[in-house]
Amino acid sequence: MLKFISKNLLTGLVTILPIMLTLYLLYWLAMSAEAVVGNMIRLLVPDKLYSPGMGVFAGLLGVFLVGLLMQAYVVRRLFARGEQLLYRMPVIKWVYRSMRDFLDYFSPAKKREFEQVVSVAIGDTGMQVIGFITQAIEEDLPEDFREEGSILVYLPLSYMIGGYTLLMPRSAVRPVRMSIEEAMRFTFTAGVTGAKRSTKG
Repeated sequence: MLKFISKNLLTGLVTILPIMLTLYLLYWLAMSAEAVVGNMIRLLVPDKLYSPGMGVFAGLLGVFLVGLLMQAYVVRRLFARGEQLLYRMPVIKWVYRSMRDFLDYFSPAKKREFEQVVSVAIGDTGMQVIGFITQAIEEDLPEDFREEGSILVYLPLSYMIGGYTLLMPRSAVRPVRMSIEEAMRFTFTAGVTGAKRSTKG
């Protein structure tokens, strides 16, 4: 009886927890925007004209306008100069550059080859590891890594944030028919979720 109860509690927890965490993240983002941007709006307009939710709306509008402005060459150049100042600060440059590179990985404006999911063979053992091409342009590699036919491949670790970035010959990898989202979910859960099955009519 106890085993039956524990099994169903665990099943319910696994089912509900991802939904609750997603909703909580959205709630936290909305409340943060309402608190920060909302307080700024209250300084500019009378309290009787302020309505709950204006902070969230203004935050989304601000993010949209920033994305719109970044389409202009002049704005991109000014932003790049501002980034150079951050890159010169001892501690901030490491944190900012790491966050910047990570978010650029998912940028819709950057359609690069690293979106390709690949399989990396481990010697002659027959074992394979799922990886992601992160850099395939020789000129963009560090000078000492610029070997002809070499690419950088990121091998993520399961159940934790981290992994290994390896320089390897292009011939050592094999393209895999998975989207980057499917592959990340598959590796993060150590394959527990299973791969998405394609339905062919």
